This record gives sequence, C-alpha cells and structure tokens, in this order.
Amino acid sequence: MAPSGDQQAWVIPGGFTVLSLRFSEDDAHAALHQLCVKEHRVRSESNTHRPQERTLFVLNVPPYCTQDVLRHVFSRFGAIESVELCEKPGASESSDTSGYFRPAQRQCFRVAYIVFTSASGVRSAKRHPHTLPLIVSSAERPVRTGIHKWIQQYSKSLVKASSLQQDIDQFMNEFDRRKEEEAELQKQEAEQQQEDEEGWVKVAKGSRGAKTRPHSETANQRTLQREDRKKKRKELLNFYSWQHRNTQREHIAELRKKFEEDKQRIAVLRAQRKFRPF
Repeated sequence: MAPSGDQQAWVIPGGFTVLSLRFSEDDAHAALHQLCVKEHRVRSESNTHRPQERTLFVLNVPPYCTQDVLRHVFSRFGAIESVELCEKPGASESSDTSGYFRPAQRQCFRVAYIVFTSASGVRSAKRHPHTLPLIVSSAERPVRTGIHKWIQQYSKSLVKASSLQQDIDQFMNEFDRRKEEEAELQKQEAEQQQEDEEGWVKVAKGSRGAKTRPHSETANQRTLQREDRKKKRKELLNFYSWQHRNTQREHIAELRKKFEEDKQRIAVLRAQRKFRPF
C-alpha cells in the first residue's frame, strides 16, 4: 500500500520507518502506539529462516500482539510466510518440541521478524504512512484483553487426557523400537567379534574387496583405551622432561647468583686494600 497525496512514510535515524498502531477502531481518540520497522540485514547472522530481502524487523511490539495478531495486521502488505517473536534481537528462541511443556512468557515489549513470501511486502510496509494507523482488534478478529484474555489463556493451557495419552503411547512405542534396534545391533557386533576355540575372529569384506575386521563398540572402546594409555605415557615423559629442564634452570640460576656474590666480595676486598708504593 503506497502513500497517496501528502501522506508520506515517517523515517527516523537508523533507517527505521515508524508505523502507528491502534488497538481498535472504537478508540479513535486514544493514544497511538508506534512500531519501528526496518528491512532485516545482518550479515553475521546465519539464520536461514530470516532471508534478508523478505524479512521485516519490527521493534517495540506491545505484549497484546501475538504471532497471529501480527500476521493479521501485516498481511495487508502481502502474503506472510512466518512470524517470529523474541524478547530481544538476535538468535531465535528455542521452543519445546513436545508442545506440552512451554516456559512462561514474560509480559514485555518484544521484537518480531516477519517473513513475507515476496520482497514487495517489505517495501510496502516501509512505504506505509504513519498517519494511517494499523488496527489490531476488529469485529471480525477481536483481540481479548483483561479477564477474558486470562480465561482464554487458561483454557488453552488445559490438555485433554486422551490426546496426551496418545502422544505418550506413540513416544514409548518409538522408544521401544529404537531400543530393540540397538540391542539387535550390539548382538550382531558381539557375534562378529567373538573368537572361536582356536582364537580365530570372523572378518567382513570391506570396500574394494579388502578383508577388514568389523568395527564394533567393543573394538572402538579397546582402541580408545589404547590411545588413552599412550597419551598418559606421553604426558608422563613430558613431565619428566619438564622436571629435568626445570632442575637445570634452577642450577644455572644458583650458579649465577653465586657468581654475582663472588664479584661483590672481590670488589669489597679491592676497595679495602691500601696501595703504598713507598
């Protein structure tokens, strides 16, 4: 949406564009809230979920603006791919994958990263005039506040026992399947590493027809133990070498100290001697 007539975008130092935000259309005489938006361009950040040309960085997001609210408000500028809310700029906040145990969110002003499907959405948002406020709550999409908001949050926090039990059963079945696969793999490796009565070990055919001894967890542990013993032996030798060098340095320092003392003693004797040629 481009400004028309004398309506121009309000750009402040730092390259941020100021967008006015109004909670509802009924609050015509209420004070407006300002959002600061800018195209997200951070070279040092390696987050692939925030493409630079299609990501809009938003500052001063009020607590009543959720991801759904921001998606609805900024959808007037173009189709939105994703919306991310963070307490401070930088790395994305990690979310729990289970969906049941989420940390309590602080009620504070936040920053947002809005990714549009096209770069034109970012340009349209930056050209939007500050005299046309964005409406948060409408009759079609009301945003609850006060006690109604608390009731809604409490209702969403309740988990149905049937869905929770279903997810637990699915997780346990997957866990049991992985354990069985690991036990079967360890059993096969133990059979491959087992020696017969004459001390022979069954070998497997490696790449390019070369016969190699199969690698197993037991063999890997033995190799690691040998490496640890070699490392400790090397550290011990290095310690003895360091002790020998340290003893030599102390001996040289003692000799130098004794030499300086002898020089001072000779100087004193020379000063006390009286030269009488007659």
